[in-house]
Amino acid sequence: MTQRIGWNFNNSYESLPDKFYSIINPNPVEAPKLVVLNESLAKELGLNPDLLKEKEAVNVFAGNKVPEGGASLAQAYAGHQFGNFTMLGDGRALLVGEQITPGGERFDIQLKGSGRTPYSRGGDGRAALGPMLREYIISEAMHGLGIPTTRSLAVVTTGEPVIREEDLPGAIMTRVASSHLRVGTFEFASQWGSIEELQALADYAIERHYPKIKDDEFKYLTFYKEVIKRQASLIAKWQLNGFIHGVMNTDNMTISGETIDYGPCAFMDTYDPETVFSSIDVQGRYAYGNQPGIGAWNLARFAETLIQLFYDKDKDKAVAMAQEALSGYGEQFNSNWMAGMRAKLGLFNEEKEDETLIKELLNLMHEHSADYTNTFRLLTIGKKENTALFSAPEFEKWYKKWQERLERQEESKESSEELMRKSNPAIIPRNHRVEEAIEAAVEDGDFSVMEDLVKVLSNPFAYSPEQKEYCQLPPKTGEPYRTYCGT
Repeated sequence: MTQRIGWNFNNSYESLPDKFYSIINPNPVEAPKLVVLNESLAKELGLNPDLLKEKEAVNVFAGNKVPEGGASLAQAYAGHQFGNFTMLGDGRALLVGEQITPGGERFDIQLKGSGRTPYSRGGDGRAALGPMLREYIISEAMHGLGIPTTRSLAVVTTGEPVIREEDLPGAIMTRVASSHLRVGTFEFASQWGSIEELQALADYAIERHYPKIKDDEFKYLTFYKEVIKRQASLIAKWQLNGFIHGVMNTDNMTISGETIDYGPCAFMDTYDPETVFSSIDVQGRYAYGNQPGIGAWNLARFAETLIQLFYDKDKDKAVAMAQEALSGYGEQFNSNWMAGMRAKLGLFNEEKEDETLIKELLNLMHEHSADYTNTFRLLTIGKKENTALFSAPEFEKWYKKWQERLERQEESKESSEELMRKSNPAIIPRNHRVEEAIEAAVEDGDFSVMEDLVKVLSNPFAYSPEQKEYCQLPPKTGEPYRTYCGT
């Protein structure tokens, strides 16, 4: 059955020193039931979607059984959480194994909510259905938007309640990632490992994610620069799409450059750089406008773990090398963000005043409480609705300036419209729509609302008639929208 399902494991993480993981026994659940299966992702992984619906595979998704050739381990890591360093680890996750796809790609298959591990720190190791469905919806939306992300293969209910503020239905999500190596993994190695163990981890990360640099003379410095490059690109994509992660702790910054951990995340409606959704981010550390700077802060912590590998004896020289590398992050982020913003406005070439043009629009959006996604959607389709922004005289001045800027480039108006359609999503996972889908599934057992939502989010640039209702703004409540980590 294992071969027919398509499991094809090759578990390289176990080659690392055993300090980096703990082998654990499965924590079985009573009555697992498959409620969500990502069939398209299953096929990409080389798995048979029909057989994944049968009992044997469901038991794997539930953590009741380790498939043939699989692993059963929890990974150790540390991290700065809201600026404070602590020992962490997979407190409710289990690495099932590393799947090798038909194309030769390697992906971690991990269960989230699969029970206690040595890193649980007093937690129950379980997860509720609502947060697991949220991660499924948002991660698939991110994939549709072209933002590097972990993805969700399946969600099973456990038949057992989890106790939070109230009893909630338990669930386990199967997460797929290029790897689960984090900045926090290196912080763990630097704090509690030997230089040899840190080097082994760095060599492993390079081999897995950046194999082209493994023969570089200063490969660890080059490795650091490559991670900077990917994070600058990733966070720029977040900003361009109005995504707010909510918990940009160092244990949630991947070495691969994928978005990970969809706890208190959400997409911004009204444009405001100070927007915070997370209920635990009371100081606004991870607000939308702070994300690029927090990226740099996290990368500085990453540098601190690697400095001893940059240069044999001269620490001052190693620090200088790290500082020089990190100094390029801001320019890389801004370059990515500017390129994305030009595309959102249909601009193919570059002019000195483009940044001013872009920031003038954003300032007007902020001043008039404009919806971020819909503003760019309406500019794309050439429709100015009766909103505070579009009715403002200052906007008319800006609009004229933008039109003049478009006319100065060689490309046609039609080409600009096509570029804008490819760069501005018609829809995002609106918070009220996500809550509506989760509530229907959790309260009524109706997963069709979620399935419809995920379907339209799979191609957010379609501008199709069926997407129109998903463009509508949420009803005004007078209360800020808040999200929770789900633990």
